[in-house]
Amino acid sequence: MFLAFQFPITALREIRILQLLKQENVVNLIEICRTKATEFNKYRSTFYLVFEFCEHDLAGLLSNVQVKFNLGEIKKVMQQLLNGLYYIHSNKILHRDMKAANVLITKTGILKLADFGLARAFSAAKNGQVNRYTNRVVTLWYRPPELLLGDRNYGPPVDLWGAGCIMAEMWTRSPIMQGNTEQQQLTFITQLCGSISPEVWPGVEALELYNKMELARGQKRKVKDRLRPYVKDPLGCDLIDQLLALDPSKRCDSDSALNHDFFWTDPMPCDLSKMLAQHTQSMFEYLAPPRRPANMRAHHAVPSATLTTHARVSSSATTDTTYQDRVF
Repeated sequence: MFLAFQFPITALREIRILQLLKQENVVNLIEICRTKATEFNKYRSTFYLVFEFCEHDLAGLLSNVQVKFNLGEIKKVMQQLLNGLYYIHSNKILHRDMKAANVLITKTGILKLADFGLARAFSAAKNGQVNRYTNRVVTLWYRPPELLLGDRNYGPPVDLWGAGCIMAEMWTRSPIMQGNTEQQQLTFITQLCGSISPEVWPGVEALELYNKMELARGQKRKVKDRLRPYVKDPLGCDLIDQLLALDPSKRCDSDSALNHDFFWTDPMPCDLSKMLAQHTQSMFEYLAPPRRPANMRAHHAVPSATLTTHARVSSSATTDTTYQDRVF
């Protein structure tokens, strides 16, 4: 008897990519198992991907106000995250869903990039033929402006934008731009990073949606000003600013980011295991309690109409004066 298995192409792509990538800061696919096809399951096997176990994800850790990252520990998280991106980009792989929930951390403090369900191989355009990748990737709050404007010929900078959002989140403890729609997400981006125009981003006018989306004019770039109340380290603020460059060709790549002075000044990146040892319970985003809006500084406040259920903090957080919920 011959049994035919219909595998989604995205699942096959994810498995192939995970088999290729073997590095400390990328989650390890150990094995692929399947149930036996019998009459009891209508001769349909179920397949399981077996991964190494990681005790936490970064979103879960950041949602718990009892988890305190010092500056050296923040540097270690970002150093490992950028190491993982440098490795996958060197192997011509795009992650395409960078967000805190897809960053796993073991109890010994080793960070692992995970969830390669949207990942794909990439290559440079050849013979004048541009790439035509889908732009319907990356979770909205972490989606870079080029994808929101319809770009289909993109590369590693889409992942570095997500890295910048995650880095800011290490201090704000919540995603910094929480749009409900693509239009609102673009609005938040321009309010933080300045107006999108050919002057700051040559060639942007050629993107499919540039003339179809409402783009605010006259907005000044305010990344450092908005984040300074949260990110007390000037070098950290500068690196986030470089990762959140509107023009993807000017966005800091993972190699340059790893060589930024942020990682080479005191305090140096330090081991996470001692801090994590104080927390014996696993922390994941899906296990985190609902969060409600914290008291924001007036110039960071969001109109009540734009607040969503995603922008919540536990009741204990509202009395923690060091906890700030988001920029937008």
